[in-house]
Amino acid sequence: MGFTKRPTFRVERDSCRCIDCGVCVRQCANEVHYLDIDTKEVLCDSTNCSNCRRCVELCPTGALAVWGAPQETSGNAAWAVHDIRAIQAQANSGGILLTGMGSDRPMPGYFDRMMLNASQVTNPSIDPLREPMELRTFLGRKPTVLQLDDKGKPVDLPPQLELDVPIMFSAMSFGSISLNAIKSLAAAAESENTYYNTGEGGLHRDLYPFGKNTITQVASGRFGVNIDYLNAGAAIEIKIGQGAKPGIGGHLPGEKVGQGVSETRMIPLGSDAISPAPHHDIYSIEDLTQLIFSLKEATEYTKPISVKIAAVHNVAAIASGIARAGADIIAIDGYRGGTGATPLRIRDHVGIPIELALAAVDSRLRDEGIRQEVSIVVGGSMRHSADVIKAIALGADAVYIATAALISLGCHVCQKCYTGKCNWGIATQNPQLVKRLNPEIGARRAANLLRAWKHELKEMLGGMGINAVESLRGNRLMLRGVGMMDSELRILGIKAAGE
Repeated sequence: MGFTKRPTFRVERDSCRCIDCGVCVRQCANEVHYLDIDTKEVLCDSTNCSNCRRCVELCPTGALAVWGAPQETSGNAAWAVHDIRAIQAQANSGGILLTGMGSDRPMPGYFDRMMLNASQVTNPSIDPLREPMELRTFLGRKPTVLQLDDKGKPVDLPPQLELDVPIMFSAMSFGSISLNAIKSLAAAAESENTYYNTGEGGLHRDLYPFGKNTITQVASGRFGVNIDYLNAGAAIEIKIGQGAKPGIGGHLPGEKVGQGVSETRMIPLGSDAISPAPHHDIYSIEDLTQLIFSLKEATEYTKPISVKIAAVHNVAAIASGIARAGADIIAIDGYRGGTGATPLRIRDHVGIPIELALAAVDSRLRDEGIRQEVSIVVGGSMRHSADVIKAIALGADAVYIATAALISLGCHVCQKCYTGKCNWGIATQNPQLVKRLNPEIGARRAANLLRAWKHELKEMLGGMGINAVESLRGNRLMLRGVGMMDSELRILGIKAAGE
């Protein structure tokens, strides 16, 4: 016996305000709103509502509202309503539950339980409006001995990425998000002298002009990978895993593989793009070493090579092996990392928080005396500048942001990215939806976000009496934990508040 699909959200229409203009009908890709051909009234069926709120925000008379739907199932302390609903859905379909974005489980967030130190009397603070504050960051292998030429300038330096702010846009592929969304991030990265990441979907021809601000990714599917692609960007990232789905491969449905995606990924039009969970040429650190140096050879040792992994229980040992394999940058993605589509249970129950993974990796590399041989970039729900500054104090060189970047473009975090029906033109390949995102406006908004965070980073550094982000990196004395267990404080390498 099947069950009638119940709405998660309820759309309310104020009949006194609604003028039956049909704006909501045209704007909703989920077909929640429709025109009754007999009465000529605009009506709605809440069943497919994702709470993207586009209809609410664009309604010219303010006639619409969206609320959480009443729960017919009561649930109890042992059986939450969402768990009961999930069982009912799987009993109906027999399939895996998919979701988008990062995990929304109420798992403790360690950044929220860390407080920053501030200067008072004996160590004066610094006013960033009147004194120089250095946020410039270099990513890549640092030489043990610095060689200088006759003029005192360094020579034979390993290739580096130079960022004006220690924040980059994380990997999001053409296919999972629209070309206009990627153009927005690429232009913002160019404007603020930082980098965006192509993800595993290759590099669209319109994005080649942004090459000096591009990190090209090599994933298990090898989509779009050729010598021009490898040389187009400033760095190359080998994707092993991501925080939202450690140990799981990717799948872009064929309906999203239009002409542009087909040409960029170099796959047949309309065919599914499957990324296997493992790289079929990497089964050991030695295999990874070979790929790293193959990519360095192919690009004549002019670009740093990054390896991206998910935050898992033995992440410190894995990172040590990656550093010794010749990688210049290690990117670590925590379990709250976002994604276009992933199995719900994998997203919510696999991996570890980025704070613990970062502290463990930084400590391991320092203990082994190889920390200077590799830079660390972390991601996984970096929500604001305070998360960034705390990550740097824990040992990161820079951070990746993705969900925050998409929110700056207009994302409403409705977690339905996998449907391809993003009403804001971001996680879709539907031409009519894609054009809703103006890449010039998107670029301006994403750049504004970076500028705002840049100002806040300077304010927080100045408040700590630090005038360069380099002096904060790995300086865990500037952090204190609140309400943490001794084991958590030990792993994070910080003291309790009041100590």
